[in-house]
Amino acid sequence: MDPAQLPALMTFAAVARHGSFTRAAGETGVSASALSQSVRALEAQLGVRLFNRTTRRVALTEAGAQFLERVNPALAALATAFDALEETRGHPAGTLRINLSRVASELLVLPYLAEFAQRYPRIRVELVLDDGLVDMVGEGFDAGIRLGERLAQDMVAIPLSGELHIAVAGSPDYFARHPQPSTPDDLTAHDCLHYRFTTSGGIYRWEFAQPGDSHHAFDVETRSSFITNDLHTMVRAAEAGVGLLHVIEDYVHAQLADGRLIRVLDAWCPTFPGFYLYTTSRSQMPLKLRALIDFLQEKRLEREGF
Repeated sequence: MDPAQLPALMTFAAVARHGSFTRAAGETGVSASALSQSVRALEAQLGVRLFNRTTRRVALTEAGAQFLERVNPALAALATAFDALEETRGHPAGTLRINLSRVASELLVLPYLAEFAQRYPRIRVELVLDDGLVDMVGEGFDAGIRLGERLAQDMVAIPLSGELHIAVAGSPDYFARHPQPSTPDDLTAHDCLHYRFTTSGGIYRWEFAQPGDSHHAFDVETRSSFITNDLHTMVRAAEAGVGLLHVIEDYVHAQLADGRLIRVLDAWCPTFPGFYLYTTSRSQMPLKLRALIDFLQEKRLEREGF
């Protein structure tokens, strides 16, 4: 292999990972046109087309997919070697790829990201927001953050929060026009905001539990005039009086505290396992991942008043 081809191979892997020259440009800091030229030059040198291109999509050819399968482990080994060199000097370093849900990102990571960057300037954090579960190893993630009830059994899980509670709430304006529900059955007469999962396309189901018996959980079919795949937009819609929402309590803590939203059906709202960081193994855990785990657990203790 010609060492001069290494930048082109890294470009090829980035474009393949994102399925887009534009998104790969955002990751690499190189223009999309320069990345395209680099890939075309690599294809010319190899004598093989690696991507099928249209105006809207970039997809690997069969030969490109086979080539990527062989290239990715080598690039990963190089990245690991550089990270290990930094770690021999006692400095956590390298890129941390974390797959997590949107709500986990907003509650557990984004509020503390600037402090983490200041504390560990040699670590580059890449957050991939995804509501579904992914192949951690196959897609090159160091760790994921999910609710405990959604974790795969073979993963090492590290708690990042205590148990979570659901809140059902609406705005004062909404309740000026509609009576407050007393039981989940009353929701048939209400407009309930729906959340659509980005990955699966499914609609989030409203779950409740019998008062005093959290193990007896059940779903309720609700009607809605509004659907979104963005939690922030859903909260804004609830504040505007569009309908009721069903969401993790911590996500609307401020709105409940200052009266922008009024809580209902609290006795029927379930408690469930909190957020966990999950990874494949505790053995030989990179310093960069250990640093993130320790940092997020520190923030958990601060939130809980310890």
